[in-house]
Amino acid sequence: MALISVTEAFGRIDSGLDRLGVERVPISDAHGRVLATTLGAKQTQPPFDASAMDGYAVRAADVATLPATLALIGESAAGARFDGVVGPGQAVRIFTGAPVPIGADTIVIQEDTEADGARVVVNAATAGRHIRPRGQDFMEGDKLLEDGTRLGARALMLAAAMNYADVLVRRQPKVAILSTGDEIVPPGDATGPDQIVASVSYGVAALVEDYGGIAIDLGIAPDDEDALVEAISRGSDADILVTIGGASVGDRDLMKTALARAGMALDFAGVAMRPGKPVFYGRLGDQHVLGLPGNPVSAFICSVVFLRTMIGHLLCEDRTAVPHRAVLAEDLPRNGPREHYLRATSSFAEDGTRHVHVLSSQDSSLMASLSKADCLIVQPPHHPGLAKGTKVLVWPLAE
Repeated sequence: MALISVTEAFGRIDSGLDRLGVERVPISDAHGRVLATTLGAKQTQPPFDASAMDGYAVRAADVATLPATLALIGESAAGARFDGVVGPGQAVRIFTGAPVPIGADTIVIQEDTEADGARVVVNAATAGRHIRPRGQDFMEGDKLLEDGTRLGARALMLAAAMNYADVLVRRQPKVAILSTGDEIVPPGDATGPDQIVASVSYGVAALVEDYGGIAIDLGIAPDDEDALVEAISRGSDADILVTIGGASVGDRDLMKTALARAGMALDFAGVAMRPGKPVFYGRLGDQHVLGLPGNPVSAFICSVVFLRTMIGHLLCEDRTAVPHRAVLAEDLPRNGPREHYLRATSSFAEDGTRHVHVLSSQDSSLMASLSKADCLIVQPPHHPGLAKGTKVLVWPLAE
């Protein structure tokens, strides 16, 4: 098959992705989940006029002339309101978050008063100050969290304040990860003279969880077609099968052959990108199959580019990378025929301007170099290059 563009690869993958089903979970278990419905507030917040400060609830008319001496008639605390009415010449001791008593329309902060037994002397006051009106935050029925929202810390606080004990969310995609190669062994195992430690699956699994999925490790399969077919079958319950290695065209690159035996319909093999050219995609029944190259950086970049979007579509969440503006810290040379994802590091000027420095080595096997990068510069095919100081768009690697 001829190489296709990254844009065409996106289109082919996206066309076959359907949103997953839904489930209801307690809000305490909803961190990182994606809403499957829009949430409207079940109550008004705050549900009453509340004091924003510790002090005294008074009538503005009584403190128009200062100093003013008022009679203390009670106390209003959070969770324990004053049930009476504040009349002329009266005040109620009040604390932050407490309901403002009927009749009061101003809070005088305690620093501007002098308490004297059953009386309080007000030395400074501004009419209407320090009251949070009922509904200042939101009103019952307000639509505040949209379908497709990822529930982070702030969204969870809001959902709880809206009085939701549980929420309807998308089912998390299950992503099975299968590594292959006679040359790789798990971390901690002894390595033979021709072996290396398997690393890619751990990075891919972390990305899957960052993107909202559940990673399932199928382990390492040897370069044997029968063993690969058996390993593939163990991941049949997953929504996505990610394979690592065996994606190229060498005699021992058996992954596509084994997947074909298992019933995969190959959609494309080879994308005009670097790193990551051998990446392939197909369907194995209802399962989506993403075949990653074995080179660590290639596999990581392909996961950032394609797996992020795949999981986002299943969750009905827009996971398109949002580019940030930056300034090149050195010249960017012209590009060849493949879209280039250059690893770069950032520094920030005093005014906040982001300057990006292209890492000196862009080899697709260098993990130490990749670990230093905090963003990608995406250079289109046949791009003529850019001079130092030119503004560019970058993809941040950190969420």
